[in-house]
Amino acid sequence: MAVRIERGVFRTENSPKIESFASVVGGKEGKGPLGKFFDKIVEDSHFGKDTWEKAESHFQLEAVCTAINKANLLKEDIDAVFSGDLINQCIGSAYGLRELEIPFLGIYGACSTMAEGILLSSLITDSHAVSRAAAVTSSHFSTAERQFRYPLSYGGQRTPTSQWTCTASGAVIISQDKGKIEIAGGCIGKITDMGINDINNMGSAMAPAAAETIKRYLESTNTAPEDYDYIVTGDLGIVGSSLLIELLLKQGIDISNQHKDCGAMIFDPETQDTHCGGSGCGCSGSVLCGYFLPKLESGEAGNIIFAATGALMSPMSLQQGESIPTISHLVHLRKEIK
Repeated sequence: MAVRIERGVFRTENSPKIESFASVVGGKEGKGPLGKFFDKIVEDSHFGKDTWEKAESHFQLEAVCTAINKANLLKEDIDAVFSGDLINQCIGSAYGLRELEIPFLGIYGACSTMAEGILLSSLITDSHAVSRAAAVTSSHFSTAERQFRYPLSYGGQRTPTSQWTCTASGAVIISQDKGKIEIAGGCIGKITDMGINDINNMGSAMAPAAAETIKRYLESTNTAPEDYDYIVTGDLGIVGSSLLIELLLKQGIDISNQHKDCGAMIFDPETQDTHCGGSGCGCSGSVLCGYFLPKLESGEAGNIIFAATGALMSPMSLQQGESIPTISHLVHLRKEIK
């Protein structure tokens, strides 16, 4: 069983392993700085389907199946899957994975869903309730724009602080004992609300949540930023990343040398017109699986904090004038200790 360090912070007792992982992205993401690191690049944003929502479901299915195949497993080898997305009632996940017939737990943490899924998968695996669990997320530029902002044909202007929802999916398979990457512990985020209600400034809204979670985990585990090769957030973007560093510096914590943000990394803001970077559940999921996990698997990195961030709002809450509550969940990933 996991060992409680303090409220919401734990270390795993049996160090469950990441046995396999996969990333599937769209054409724009594939043309970005990280394009060569993803498993699959799908140029057709419809993925051969007749709606964007069906396309997103297929992205997620493709990511899970790719991770299963990379480990030479069968779908019957996966005891449970934790999955979520941004579409109403998480239909991207439910419709995408229904044909696999794997016991399913739908989750919602907005763009923090990948970290939430890994947290839950590691806990259920560490407890020996299951032998293997999968965590998967997805997002799609067109499904998010349709739900949260304007129809694409409207041609609305994007503000300088806005981010581009990634068309992408990431999946990991977590095992009790197979794999070269260990899940050493984690931190369950607290809901943070600074009163921001600008849907086009998500990075600023989410940065305080990331700062709170990272600070709490470092203090609870008596570790320092220098103990980690990377402190990865997703997805604060360019503006939110600067704010995160500033917020932690005010509390005596300097992560400037270790910090990387998935949203700031996935696009080239100069050539791809994405303003502050990428966002969406699939952003941090695909960058984690495409870029950072291979570094741990190869031994290029030894310790990584992955603190994904999410905005827990909906179109309805915004229409009612509510501010945007945010959250950041954290997992500590490390190279296997033999």
